[in-house]
Amino acid sequence: MSKVAIIGAGSLVFTKQFLNDLFATPCMAGSSYYLMGPTMWKLEKMKQYADQIIEKNNIDANIVCTTDRREALKDADFIILIFYIGGTRAYAHDIEIPLKYGVKQCIGDSMGPGGMFSLFREVPIMLEIGKEVEELCPNAYVLNYVNPMGAMCTALNRGTNLKVVGLCHGVQTTMDLIAAYTGVAKDEIDYVNAGINHMDWFLKLEHNGKDLYPILKANMEKPEYYKNEKVRGEVMRQCGYFMTESTGHLSEYLPWFRKNQMALDKYCDEPMFGGETGAYLKFKKMIQEKFKNTDVLSIESGELEPRSKEYCSYIIEAIKTGKPFKFSGNVPNHGYITNLPFDATVEVPVFADKEGYHPTFIGKLPKQCAAMNMTNIMVQDMAADAAITGDIEKAFWAIAMDPLTSAVLTLKEIRDMVYEMFEAEAEWLPQFDLSKLRKVDDIEIPKDVVPVEVPEDPALAINERYKVLGS
Repeated sequence: MSKVAIIGAGSLVFTKQFLNDLFATPCMAGSSYYLMGPTMWKLEKMKQYADQIIEKNNIDANIVCTTDRREALKDADFIILIFYIGGTRAYAHDIEIPLKYGVKQCIGDSMGPGGMFSLFREVPIMLEIGKEVEELCPNAYVLNYVNPMGAMCTALNRGTNLKVVGLCHGVQTTMDLIAAYTGVAKDEIDYVNAGINHMDWFLKLEHNGKDLYPILKANMEKPEYYKNEKVRGEVMRQCGYFMTESTGHLSEYLPWFRKNQMALDKYCDEPMFGGETGAYLKFKKMIQEKFKNTDVLSIESGELEPRSKEYCSYIIEAIKTGKPFKFSGNVPNHGYITNLPFDATVEVPVFADKEGYHPTFIGKLPKQCAAMNMTNIMVQDMAADAAITGDIEKAFWAIAMDPLTSAVLTLKEIRDMVYEMFEAEAEWLPQFDLSKLRKVDDIEIPKDVVPVEVPEDPALAINERYKVLGS
């Protein structure tokens, strides 16, 4: 018997999936699930869905709804974090304000202005949760699904004492794609992947000891394959390694694919998550409209479905039973990847068992892969510090160094954009003193201005002297 607290349980997709997975996990019999969120009617709808499965399948489980986070956390054994602060209203600012300035995000949840402002909104809540866990359930294991994953886990590891691992399904879904593109069953592929969340490199892909990369690379040269994954395919063609995020995501994390209309037309012209600007905001609004007057859970059958590919239930099972489970987790580096910073958040193979989480040593990434990771890590590092301390200048510089933003805008334009985003999202950013927002105006130079005299450079003077002598 365990107590599982799901924080942000109004999330339809994640909560539904995790409850189903945990109900289907034998060692969880007799467990209690505390669904916590700010809106009781959403939680009660989720409870109705869960109770239907419990009753129909004779499952030994108890569901409790609460808007009191402390009640949910008290004596919890496992905590699943899936909340999002500000909802679609805040997220629209994340996408639409940068778009005014020419920063065209497809998804905007992990890097860029959108990802960083999500972090700024969510970290104050995370710090509160860290304190409450230390008081109410200090031994609880925390499974974080809140994006931006890399920056969020960095902030959690700097600002709390949580036993936390960050989880994503990028590796699992990419392995489905690799299996299809190489013609080898997924469970027969031996692979090693490492890097950072959403830019995690497949360092080895083998089947019965045979390298699968030649097959994958050969197929990616074919238009019918390349069309599906232009950005991810192009990065592999250039650097030699495939990675874990789709074109829509990866195009935002590097400076080469969304910097101008020519690049967008060439690499990001597929609809929705194939690179379309504003795709995820469009998707969220479409879902919101579709289910405005429809109770989506009312069409559920109450059947218990097979466990999904999400890691959550398997990790909890491993900790409870001691049966080891290997997954890709986001953890503090601490030397696992030797050519990335020691305090960065990295995504590496991790084993879970009764003793907790055990990351594995990788060594060095190929230099080109490490370099691409570093462009994101430095942004995540500054953004995590800004979110914890409320330092507006660090927040500005995190976004100024973002690969996409810096490829499109000048420093002055970035500062104006950040200023506007802070003003629009002030209600969700309590840690920042907005009176410290600093505008920097352009300096106008009249056509007839005479520049001040510049002190002579000795080296230039010597060069000029030799020119005279030479003539």
